[in-house]
Formats: sequence, structure tokens, C-alpha cells
Amino acid sequence: MKLAMISMCLLVLSVSAVQAAETVIGEPARSAVEDAPKGSLVIIGGSERFRDRELWDTVVELAGGDGAKIAIFPTASSGQPIKTCAKLVQALNRAGADSFVVPVAWSEVDRDVQEAVFDPELVERVRSATGVYFIGGAQGRIVDALLDDDREQTPMLKAIWEVYRRGGVIAGTSAGAAIMSHVMFRDAPPPLQVLKNGVTMGDEIDDGLGFLDKNWFVEQHCLVRGRFARALVAMHSQKIPFGIGVDENTALVVRRGVEATVIGYKGVLIMDISQAKNDSKMDEFSLKNVKLSYLDRGDSINLVTREVTPAEEKLDDIKLDPNATDFSPYFNHRMFYTDILGNAAVADLLGRLIDNKESEAIGLAFSGLDSKHEPSDGFEFRFYRGPDSKGWYTEDYGGEDYTVLDIHLDVRPIRINGPLYEHRMPTEETRRETPADATELTE
Repeated sequence: MKLAMISMCLLVLSVSAVQAAETVIGEPARSAVEDAPKGSLVIIGGSERFRDRELWDTVVELAGGDGAKIAIFPTASSGQPIKTCAKLVQALNRAGADSFVVPVAWSEVDRDVQEAVFDPELVERVRSATGVYFIGGAQGRIVDALLDDDREQTPMLKAIWEVYRRGGVIAGTSAGAAIMSHVMFRDAPPPLQVLKNGVTMGDEIDDGLGFLDKNWFVEQHCLVRGRFARALVAMHSQKIPFGIGVDENTALVVRRGVEATVIGYKGVLIMDISQAKNDSKMDEFSLKNVKLSYLDRGDSINLVTREVTPAEEKLDDIKLDPNATDFSPYFNHRMFYTDILGNAAVADLLGRLIDNKESEAIGLAFSGLDSKHEPSDGFEFRFYRGPDSKGWYTEDYGGEDYTVLDIHLDVRPIRINGPLYEHRMPTEETRRETPADATELTE
């Protein structure tokens, strides 16, 4: 019996050692998972449609259902924040909520922001809510309002955290999505400029509010505006291994900080630089072996293990495994994207690459205006499949929807040999004949 018990103990210790060795980057300790907030996050990429019920029904459901009290913060807006909230109040109340606007704004209210976030009655009203919603605008305004001069939590932010910890929902769109991570873009220039110049803490990037685990970075308007590229720069700068890029009219719903599901019109880009390397000899930004995954509506990901579960419609439809002997891709052409930062270009490329006979694709990022007349700097994005690359496909949603896992990416600086193009001129013979032809036509 003693020998059996000793053997069992050794077995347990052995399994524990193996499990410890297999712990993935960013995986919190068991106590961290157990102590995680009980609530949910709804991270919206921006440009949400007020008539699309799924998003609003989800927010209200996570806040407790009919009668849920949802506090709307217009803080990010610079124009007419209270007026901007009117449609949002209608959308949430149409879904069954009892929402209200919190007068913490930089304009259109009759009280100072710093006074409002310390007001006991207003703070208590937010604390008693079951949901909080941050509208879009400039995320710096949200952070500046909810953190004090020492960058510590104000009573209002503490109340918001209480809502989240006890099981409420924190939702935010655009700027309201950016604040979800510990580090956020504050006032960043376009992606190409970030690729060229990098980022500095306190300038292009700053502290977020940190509702999401510190190993994850959040980017909004990601696919439509090609912002995945600038997210990679920020992540590498701050040593953040994983990123979430949410597209417009789309949301990632995160429950208890772990289980995340895509809802809405389009998808979410998962960026993994945990195994990526940069060329230390290069002054410009470069990164090798980034891994990108594209999750579409209905897909889920565990933010601890990073295991992806495609939507049931895809699991019941077509699986795409380029390494399988029976792989029969739909596409059979080489891909070269002259503007990889263009509208949804990266999502289009990932879908076509996983379902293609060709195993790699090239995308460029450069300024056409600069290159029109003279040489200019840019970047090459080389996407390629690896042994871990796979995907799923369905048309059940009424279109062509892909889930794509683990496409590898190398980014390196290049030189565009300008002038990029020149106008074609008529040949000498054509120029001599033109007047005669014109005369003949006139006659």
C-alpha cells in the first residue's frame, strides 16, 4: 500500500512538472484565474450599427437582462457628448436596459470633470449599476478623467471596477475599446508613420485602464484602417506578447477574463509576437515570425490557453489543412498586395492564403505620394503558411467566411525605387500621324 501511495505521489509530481513546463506565455497562476473579475467585457471595434440587435442584446444580457442599469460615459467625445449618447440610450433601452448618461465629459456639461469623478452621489450611482459603456472619441480623455494627477484610480474608476468584479459588464467602442488594455494608443499617427518612427510611452502610447490581462493589447478599427501594423510596433516596444485587433461593427465578448467570442458583422485579428524576433542590426522596425489568426463571427478563443474554437457552422462545413494529403484549395494564384494597410486587405489575404495552392503572399506598405516622384522608404509584409496553419470555411452566413489560424509573418524595411511610375507618351510615328487623322475626321 505504501509503495502504491509513493508511486501515485511521484506520478502526480511528474505530471505537475510537465504541466509547469508547458505553461504558455501570459498564462496566469491558478489563483489569478480564480481571483479574476466575475464580469464581462464587450470590446467593440467602432462604427457600431444602432439597428443591429445582437450587440445591444448581448450588452444588456450580460448586465442582467431587462431593467439592467447601464451607466453611459460620454467622456471620450469632444463635440456634443450628451447628444451623441441619445442614440446609444435608445439602442440599449430598446434591448431592455434602463440606461443613463453619466455627466463626466469635457464639454456640454455644467460641472468640471475632476469634480464629477469625486462626487459621492454620482460615484454611488455608477457603483450600483450593473453595466458601464464608454462611447468613442479620444481615449486620452477617458484616462485623463478617471485617473488622478498621480495616475491613481479616482473614486469613479474604483466604482467601475466594482461593477466589473462583482459580475457586471464593461463595454466600450473605439476609444472605449482602446482603454481595455494596460497599454493603449493615445494619439497615434497613421500606421505607416508608426512603422517608420516607432512609439514612445507617454506620447503615441500611454496607460490604459487595464480591464484586460496585461499580456493582451487592444486595437480598434483594426482591419478597415490597417491598424494591425501599428499594433505590432506598440506590442514589440512594450513587450506585450499578444494582441486583439477588433474590426468595425464587431465585438469581442470576454467572460471572466478568459473565454472570448466574436459577435457582429466581421472579425477579430489575433496577433502573437511571443516567438517573434527582430533584427538588432536594423535601425528600422523589423519583426520575424509573427503569427496571425483571423477569427470570424461565432468563433471563440480562450485567452489563457489561446485555444480557438471555430463557430459550429464552420466545424460542420469545410476544414482547410494545407498540410493534409487531401488538401484541395479553391485558389491557385500568387498574391501581391500593393497596399497591405488598405481597407480589410489583411483579412482578405489571410482567407485567400489558407485556401490557396501558393503558400506565401507579399504585401507592401509605402506612401504612393512620396514614391510618385522619388525613392521612398516602406515595408514588406511576407505572409507564409507553417506546419501549424489551418482554417475553416462556410457560406452559411450569406457570404464567404473564413477562420484562419497561425499564418506566419515577417516584416522588414524596404526601399521603393521612385519615381513609382511615369505617364506613357505617344511614339514619334503616332505624333506625326495625329494631325492628319484629325484633319481627315474633320473633313
